[in-house]
Amino acid sequence: MGGHLLVVGMARSGVAAARLALRKGFRVVCTDRRPDAPRVDGCTHVYGEHRAEDFVNAAQIVVSPGVPARMPLLQQAISAGVPAVGELGFAAAYLDCPILAVSGTNGKSTTTHLLGQLMNQGGVRTFTGGNIGLPLSEAVDGGFECAAVEVSSYQMELPGAFRPRAAAILNLTPDHLERHGTLDDYGAHKCRMFARMGPDDAAIVPAGDPRLRRLADAEPGRRLLLGSSPGVRVDGDRMQLSGVHDPGPTAIGGFALPGAHNRDNLAAAVLLAVCGGIWRRDIDVSTLRGLPHRMELVGERDGVRFVDDSKATNVESALAAYLGWTGPFVALLGGQGKAGASYDALVEPLRRARAVICLGAEGPAIHAALRRGEVEAVLAPGMAAAVAEARRLARPGDAVILSPACASFDEFADFEHRGRMFRQLALNY
Repeated sequence: MGGHLLVVGMARSGVAAARLALRKGFRVVCTDRRPDAPRVDGCTHVYGEHRAEDFVNAAQIVVSPGVPARMPLLQQAISAGVPAVGELGFAAAYLDCPILAVSGTNGKSTTTHLLGQLMNQGGVRTFTGGNIGLPLSEAVDGGFECAAVEVSSYQMELPGAFRPRAAAILNLTPDHLERHGTLDDYGAHKCRMFARMGPDDAAIVPAGDPRLRRLADAEPGRRLLLGSSPGVRVDGDRMQLSGVHDPGPTAIGGFALPGAHNRDNLAAAVLLAVCGGIWRRDIDVSTLRGLPHRMELVGERDGVRFVDDSKATNVESALAAYLGWTGPFVALLGGQGKAGASYDALVEPLRRARAVICLGAEGPAIHAALRRGEVEAVLAPGMAAAVAEARRLARPGDAVILSPACASFDEFADFEHRGRMFRQLALNY
């Protein structure tokens, strides 16, 4: 099998990479420990096991983001001189349009989604994907003029030729440390987005995060800042751009997504769009729409709005949601907790809540943390009981917000399943 291209991990990204490799004339071997992994016509499949000879005899290895770069067989092949690259970097080598990239612990999906809309709004035919939606391999040969790409830290373990024209890291909080080890290593992986930048490429980091600014300073690129100058700063219903080809104010009063954190996401998207060549005059924030399960208004019943933020699977995401909501609300929190999670940061924003309902496997731990902070809360065994209690406690003009600060796997298949059930329970009664 010498000279083949080996794709390791046959989830969505691996399938897309294998199809791209076939289009580019490679003889492709796909490997996955799952016997029932998806198959790609035209490839050789080694499923249920990984064979050492497939790695060391490969001409190139493409690695899906779910496969750690420290995998022993992969490291042995790299030590033997076999080039290895992640799916994102493999696709980037064949992409003939500029890349605008978004990373960060929280908010990157919404920001990427907004960025893609802004670019298309400005008349630039834009692919939106990466870690969200479609893998970047599916953009190749698609006639796109730009790619708005969400980037995870996993995808930057083997970045290859990935080089964005502009890239932003929105924030950095503890996550994925079981794979990266420390917060510094996690942040350094994100900053690899900047590693191949030239002096005119924009490397964007938060002004208020000294750790990220320090880590980014080890990489090239022209520095722009979120929350300061040069870069973008939000002030009420306006944002101010500087250090770009079209500096000046932009009105954002018509932006529909709720919460201060979403205005920050919008600011990052606008800054990236302008770095990508869009003009401020072409921006109309009133037309922008959010993603499902991310502070999504799913309906209203008897004067009570129901907001699905099921994607908030960690404390930082939920904290942003509750801090950003300005009206009265009933909060729903709980699910499957993450190891070492502390809920103390939620105490202050939840003092403003009309009621707090803690549900699921982690409900008792959240309830205990809130009670220690002298925030009243009630316990519910699961989603159905929690929504019924929220409907009872809410008043006209309130919002019932599901921003759970936990994963969904105690009761649901994934966060989308949880969000759909919340909508159904809230509105179909």
